[in-house]
Amino acid sequence: MGVRSKCRTLASGMKEGRQAWLVVCAAFASMFTVFGAVYSFGAFFEPMAREFGIGQGLTSVLFAVTAFTYFGLGALSGAVADRLGPRRVVLAGALAMAAGLALTAVSPSFWIGCVTYGLGVGIGTACGYVPMVGAVGGWFDRRRALAIGIAVSGIGAGTLVVPPIAAVLIERLGWRQTDLVLAAVSLVVLVACGLAAEAPPVRAPAPGGLGRVVRTRPFALLYGTGLFSGFALFLALVHIVPYALHMGSAPLAAAGLVSVVGVGSVAGRLALGGAAERLGPVTAFRVSMAILLLSYLVWLVAPGYPLLAAFALALGLGYGGWVALSPSVMAELFGPEGLGGSVGALYTSAGIGALFGPPFAGFLVDATGGYRPAIVAAIALAAASVLLVALLPARGPWPAWRSADR
Repeated sequence: MGVRSKCRTLASGMKEGRQAWLVVCAAFASMFTVFGAVYSFGAFFEPMAREFGIGQGLTSVLFAVTAFTYFGLGALSGAVADRLGPRRVVLAGALAMAAGLALTAVSPSFWIGCVTYGLGVGIGTACGYVPMVGAVGGWFDRRRALAIGIAVSGIGAGTLVVPPIAAVLIERLGWRQTDLVLAAVSLVVLVACGLAAEAPPVRAPAPGGLGRVVRTRPFALLYGTGLFSGFALFLALVHIVPYALHMGSAPLAAAGLVSVVGVGSVAGRLALGGAAERLGPVTAFRVSMAILLLSYLVWLVAPGYPLLAAFALALGLGYGGWVALSPSVMAELFGPEGLGGSVGALYTSAGIGALFGPPFAGFLVDATGGYRPAIVAAIALAAASVLLVALLPARGPWPAWRSADR
């Protein structure tokens, strides 16, 4: 009887292991799809603006509002997924993403298109991002940081692959037809991801729920880190191409810096996610913040394109580590139960940074005639983030279940 019991336990563990890695694959595909659509906006903006006779001055503001939408709604989508499971939330996101893109394709005006794109893609990204991160974190204990790192590398891969494809399709089909293509592909992929998004094994709920997390000093430190680093990060992400053009780079070379950021992002998510298994999530998170600070220092002294490319690569490395490790740090400090809601609450800090960072830099450049003050501001914010994460405890007080390896 004891042998049979052990066999059943082993078989159950193997099944959970297969299901856990299937969820990782679904999370990768989901984030690849939603962030591929998000970062394709730059390819759509110019032809839309040209058709509707609108200038390009509000580009950074529109991107900032879109990013704020999906980061802000992530707090809601993550909490709902904790209660209902990720499947329903991701399926709802599939419908929102497809509807938003399809309505944008038939939009009669630029501003209506911005609303349909921003809401559709924003809601779709919120539903396809944080709930899937929470699901992966709930399925794993010992290899959580590595599994989340693999899953969120879909963001970098989508950033690298989808925008160039969208640009080619726009050139051949036009932006409206390309939106319809993205709507159809997004619907199919996200529905498949939702069907594969099995809820993680049920854990005993933590006393106090989300309130026990947000009232703690470590969460306040993490929130401040997300606010400062998000402000500096999106400042750089939005303005790296205009800065390169300002420095005399060719348009194609300047646009290529975004792909360099994407390459670094994938590498950072995988490398720092794997390093967290040896160093611990908090220590690896500190490394990612230090890399971000180093990248802005390189940006400040970059005299030409090669160092600017080095800045883009380092920015991607630090950014990738930051995104990959935040959920693991939350699980390490506060436990894996309710991870979707707690990570979503943390990501609102990045949303605020994304909302104000790019416009702040744009207005500062307009007022001073140069980028140096904005870069110095990014350095100061990154330095503040490094100081805040240095104050984090290495581990939380929650009971460890690290002996299990789902």
